[in-house]
Amino acid sequence: MVTGFEPFDGETINPALEAARRLHGLRIGGYQVTAVELPCVFGASISTLERHMAALHPDIVLCVGQAGGRTGIDLERVALNIDDARIPDNAGRQPIDEPIVAGGPAAYFSGLPIKAIAAALAAAGIPAGVSQTAGTYVCNHVFYGMSHLIATRYPQVRGGFVHIPYLPEQAARHAGAASMALDTIVSGLKLALETAVAVTDDVKLQGGQTH
Repeated sequence: MVTGFEPFDGETINPALEAARRLHGLRIGGYQVTAVELPCVFGASISTLERHMAALHPDIVLCVGQAGGRTGIDLERVALNIDDARIPDNAGRQPIDEPIVAGGPAAYFSGLPIKAIAAALAAAGIPAGVSQTAGTYVCNHVFYGMSHLIATRYPQVRGGFVHIPYLPEQAARHAGAASMALDTIVSGLKLALETAVAVTDDVKLQGGQTH
């Protein structure tokens, strides 16, 4: 299952959703990809994700989010149990310093082989890397919510989150912002899924940061 958010923050398109739609129906290693649209809304995004996980019984869940300013496909390492919204979501909600799951763990690590995926993308000439934070907006909200669902209800599922840059047409409206063509994003996500299917134990490669 691959998820993508509806457009938000004044944008008319979200590359995450467009890429997910392109992948819908694709078969990878004997698995079929199903695309799911998520609302960019606190609470409702996790409810939508949970409903589709219950209906589809996926083996792997890859959630994708737009992150303007990112320069490549970033594999997120950690989901934090905190909502701290810089801007309102699409329903006008703007939680500040609120837990996603009251009493839940402070954080969850990705269940996907993020370093193996980053290495495969780099080998294919697609800018990629490991990111240490998914932010504190709806992307992290979904990443944590998915991880909590897996930990408490769907232990057989492996899941993770990736951030992708703006599309070129979006970057044109944001002076100096990096971008990535949709075809490249789709190819990168396809390779990420292929690697996730093939690799269960991640490789040990440098992926840390000094700040």
